[in-house]
Amino acid sequence: MLDGMLDGWRAQQTARFLKVATIAARERLVRRFVAFSGMYPWQWTSAEVEAWIGELRSGAKPLRLSTLRGYEIDIKMFCEYVTDPRYPWLSECEARFGAAPRQVFHEDNSIVHVSEYEGDAARRPLTFDEVQALFDAADGLAARIRSRRRKGAVQALRDAALLKCVYAFGLRRREAVMLDLVDLRRNAKQPQLDRFGALSVRHGKASRGGPSKRRTVLTVPEMGWIAETLGHYLEEVRPALSSSGSSPALWVTERGTRLSRRAANEAFCAARDAAGIDSSLDLHSLRHSYVTHLVEFDYPERFIQEQVGNSFSSTTAIYVGVSNEYRNRLLTQAIHMRYGTDLEEAAL
Repeated sequence: MLDGMLDGWRAQQTARFLKVATIAARERLVRRFVAFSGMYPWQWTSAEVEAWIGELRSGAKPLRLSTLRGYEIDIKMFCEYVTDPRYPWLSECEARFGAAPRQVFHEDNSIVHVSEYEGDAARRPLTFDEVQALFDAADGLAARIRSRRRKGAVQALRDAALLKCVYAFGLRRREAVMLDLVDLRRNAKQPQLDRFGALSVRHGKASRGGPSKRRTVLTVPEMGWIAETLGHYLEEVRPALSSSGSSPALWVTERGTRLSRRAANEAFCAARDAAGIDSSLDLHSLRHSYVTHLVEFDYPERFIQEQVGNSFSSTTAIYVGVSNEYRNRLLTQAIHMRYGTDLEEAAL
């Protein structure tokens, strides 16, 4: 019966064009809860899910709030499916087991959504100095390998260029590794950047049940240095990677295959550790840094939102962690506009 329920739920989600990976993860979660409770869906009560969430919140590594919310939502959706009278599970369970499935999550035992951002508080944008230190460390790794005449120097040069590209265009991890050579675009307004005036992102984060979102990210003048970085990568580094000529991918391995998301993560971690910066930072922190730095460069909010492909300005806002220097500059400008003087005179 459980397998039949899961098969039906899978068909329902497939009809909504949800991703196979999403559907599989939800099915695993249901089976995980079945194993924890020792009960089938028609036996579940609220007490079991409350004990399960309590178990997940305890221990040496309790799950994060956002993760637990996702678990609750997935189990709630499964219960909505098996209790929907348009499907046969209520009548079949009642006839076969004398018990019918019910909704086990309700208003009083579900996590209340009270904040826009529920992620890890340790995740933050890098400062300008940290970004520079990260890139210097990435370049240094390649130079160190080359000086020792060991294999891996070309891959290290590729990784350094990848990290700079992620930052210069504010990319998500998947967006970066899914780039193809044809995604490098010219911008008639910035002919000096040649083919690096814009970047076509064709594998942006999709909405539920929708295709990948597309956008074009313009190269802002402050990031114009990326043209030289990518030019060097395409002319000197990528051709040195074995069999890369036949691959459409921008970022390739020594076997000529597309670079994986895991490899991109490892490239960031290696440079981060070599630079000696905060170990809680991850590759996505470069995207946070891009948004924050565009704010500090005084770009309009709407422009930044379009650049990073966020549907809502509130989503972009949670990425921002502007520096004290920027806030002081705004304060100085506000005082000057109001009093016609500078900050030091106003303090007197």
